Amino acid sequence: MAPTITPLDATFGATITDIDLAHLDQPAWQRVEDAFHEYAVLIFPGQNLTDEAQVAFAMRFGEIELLRGDPAAKAVAISNQKPDGSVLQPEEHRYQALRGNEGWHTDSSYMPLAAKASMLAALVVPSAGGETAWADMRAAYDALDNDQKERIEGLSAHHSLYQSQAEIGHIVESGTAYGYHNKGAPLRPLVKTHPVTGRKSLFIGRHAYQIPGLDDGEAKALLDDLLNFACQPPRTYTHGWQPGDLIIWDNRCVLHAARPYDYSETRVMRHTRVAGDPASELAATARDARASGFEPSTSNI
Repeated sequence: MAPTITPLDATFGATITDIDLAHLDQPAWQRVEDAFHEYAVLIFPGQNLTDEAQVAFAMRFGEIELLRGDPAAKAVAISNQKPDGSVLQPEEHRYQALRGNEGWHTDSSYMPLAAKASMLAALVVPSAGGETAWADMRAAYDALDNDQKERIEGLSAHHSLYQSQAEIGHIVESGTAYGYHNKGAPLRPLVKTHPVTGRKSLFIGRHAYQIPGLDDGEAKALLDDLLNFACQPPRTYTHGWQPGDLIIWDNRCVLHAARPYDYSETRVMRHTRVAGDPASELAATARDARASGFEPSTSNI
């Protein structure tokens, strides 16, 4: 049976059923890959994949981005549950990192090599809340008027996890998180052209800050205005998770955000991230700039 693809009631996204991701033949995989490029967010209900099957599916999209912690881990838990079964407390670093995920963002934009795709599988969900929302940056760009498009064409913003966490009051010690900061942070255009589809989209989100050529106040106002405009219906979709669901999305053209829930309840998601292609997702950082004589400030890492 061929997979059934049902578009969402939004400018993007589709649910795919009648498919077993653990045993994909080539025709089914081709349908999935084509749908990924067309819809940007793909929802697979009730897959209940193992760690190994999830990683194998993710590897069809490209090389796995290894995350901090276990250097060999290709699937990691995003969870408020500790190893002893208790839940994180507000003063703990991981708790604050999870709360940061409630802001609209794209994964790894603060790293030299931004992510191509991200995948989440639901293992344990709270009784209410804890959804994940996505926003279509292709449709957002299309909806801008010509004056707005002209204003942002050619502009770029630095991306920093240190900056975005500081915005919510979480000061991360230099050298203890991902990426770089200040003028060493990756510099990425506000308007991104998708390397496969050729469609333009906004490349913004909570990690973006400091636009060269604008003062910090003007840059913040512009980025906030773009984000508030972009993340509105019909360009958004919020998914209420059920255990076994798996969703993959294209970080090159959508933003996502976790929704709040009662953090005294347990929420466990399994995450796999696909690295971007260096030809389209690699950005210069301070380390690269040193070769041409630029020296970042001492707070860069």
